[in-house]
Amino acid sequence: MPNTALVRRGLDGELDRRLPKGLVGRVWREFARPYRRKLVALIATIVIASALVVAPPYFIGRIVDALSQVRDGVVPAGVGRTVTLSAVGLIVLALVTVLFSIAQRYYSAWLGEQLIADMRQRAFRHVQRMPVAFFTRTQTGALISRLNNDVVGAQRALTGTFGTLTANTVQVAVALAYMFALEWRLTLLVLSVLPVFVMAAKYAGRRLQALTRESMQLNADMNTLMTERFNVAGATLVKLFGRYDREGERFGDSAVRVADVGVRSAVVGRLFFATMSLVGALGTAAVYLVGGQFVLSGTMSTGDVVAFAALVITAYSPLAALSNAPVDVLTALISFDRVFEILDLPHPITDAPDAVDLEHPRGDLTFDRVRFAYPSAADSSLASLESGWSEALDTTPGPVVLDDVSFSAAGGQTVALVGPSGAGKTTMTALVPRLYDVSGGAVRVDGHDVRDLTVESLRAAVGVVSQDPHLFHDTVRANLRYAAPDASDAQLEAACRAAQIHEVISALPEGYDTVVGERGYRLSGGEKQRLSIARVLLKDPAIIVLDEATAHLDSESEAAVQAALRTALAGRTSLVIAHRLSTIVGADLILVVSHGRVVQQGTHAELVRAEGLYADLYHTQFAAAEA
Repeated sequence: MPNTALVRRGLDGELDRRLPKGLVGRVWREFARPYRRKLVALIATIVIASALVVAPPYFIGRIVDALSQVRDGVVPAGVGRTVTLSAVGLIVLALVTVLFSIAQRYYSAWLGEQLIADMRQRAFRHVQRMPVAFFTRTQTGALISRLNNDVVGAQRALTGTFGTLTANTVQVAVALAYMFALEWRLTLLVLSVLPVFVMAAKYAGRRLQALTRESMQLNADMNTLMTERFNVAGATLVKLFGRYDREGERFGDSAVRVADVGVRSAVVGRLFFATMSLVGALGTAAVYLVGGQFVLSGTMSTGDVVAFAALVITAYSPLAALSNAPVDVLTALISFDRVFEILDLPHPITDAPDAVDLEHPRGDLTFDRVRFAYPSAADSSLASLESGWSEALDTTPGPVVLDDVSFSAAGGQTVALVGPSGAGKTTMTALVPRLYDVSGGAVRVDGHDVRDLTVESLRAAVGVVSQDPHLFHDTVRANLRYAAPDASDAQLEAACRAAQIHEVISALPEGYDTVVGERGYRLSGGEKQRLSIARVLLKDPAIIVLDEATAHLDSESEAAVQAALRTALAGRTSLVIAHRLSTIVGADLILVVSHGRVVQQGTHAELVRAEGLYADLYHTQFAAAEA
């Protein structure tokens, strides 16, 4: 976990944080180094283009000196030639500068887009492998902002800020060398105002750095708000409660805060550059004043003074930028730091060094004195992705959810989990595919501790049909093939027929090419359940988890889903969570879970005859049904 915590500072909500050491070196190693040839080409074009910027004053000076020789209409020999050649030089110089600027833009764009693609892909892959606990705490909008806004900011830092820094350095160096060659005393006069540049840049840079970080966080918060309110469930909730005005005010507050930071950034930036412009104007006036005296004394020519004044204008702008270079670089590196915050989040659930593949799984399942407590916030999330302004996350682990849970099921058997809500049933099923790791004891599949198996092979052997199955905003065909990308159309149809959903799909406007909508909202609950069962059938797992798959269905939909489940469960080990006991009376083993412990286990007949929680639940449900 990164050891740099966000802190709140000042009444205006500025954010400040130390950047980690070695950040520049890491940027080079992980992102820039693979493209070093293109980077060298970019730097070369920047250097040449920047050096050419100081050439026009030379030709202008020659033109002025030549024209100053004209007296009363008399043109000395060679003046016309000098003026013509100098003018042609300016034209050629402009053309060459344009060519190098185009080349510079090409290399800059190529590197920038490539870096954006690399960073986004790496961050996306890293985030996908984070445990479920990470996603239960993280604000989706803040996470999306990291992969969009901050990645683009990091790209601009590398190809923009660092390119500009190189260009300014070359331009200042060449300009000062030329200025010293023309008149060293005037050059020292020009450089005497440098402390003003440094002080102004230091103040403005620190303010802009803090405002940049605050702006990034505020935009992430606003993205989170939009993401939650614009999905189907969020939009429906807003409509049902009629909270349009409240949501509009909340979004308006966020937008105003973003605008406020933007205004402050613009004002600080304008004050800085206005100060620099004023200093530059004073410097130019001083050059003409002192330079004029040198001309009168014969120390300098008129053309040299004009060229020197042009060089001052050419040097002051990059000199002002260079005086602020450390802060500019730090501000630019904020984006890299925020991206690295994501990349540095550890993956707690990974393959052990000696992990083996689960080959030809039978589906034998064992819980051996399993104990589980949810990980602490600090071990599963990042402060800036949760509440935006959190100082730190709690390091205290969650309460014990499962304690000393043991049972065994042979391949092909059905194990039912019953008990009150919050007893730990869903948590038990999540431990099988290693969505979480046990805190104590072991979960074994075919005799292997799941932590000794590769995650990919373990999850390939486990299929899940949840209470609210998730479908992507894509076609029916694409959602089915998510389980088996190489499945043929015939295999898709066979799985859908087995899941009792083929006829429904065929009746859709575009059949298997019908888009189901976000989260499958264009389908009914029963249709989504049967489609998810077909998807599991295509996966062909040895173990199937059913998390109250028929809990919220009407009688007709439940009958269709139950028929589909009979096909899905045939020959497979199944772990079934059910509140309606009528759906699991035929289970090979029923586990009664209460307060994280298995308080009873046996068959339906055994548990009904025994005194205890199961008998109480059974008599309550069947008495209600009879009534």
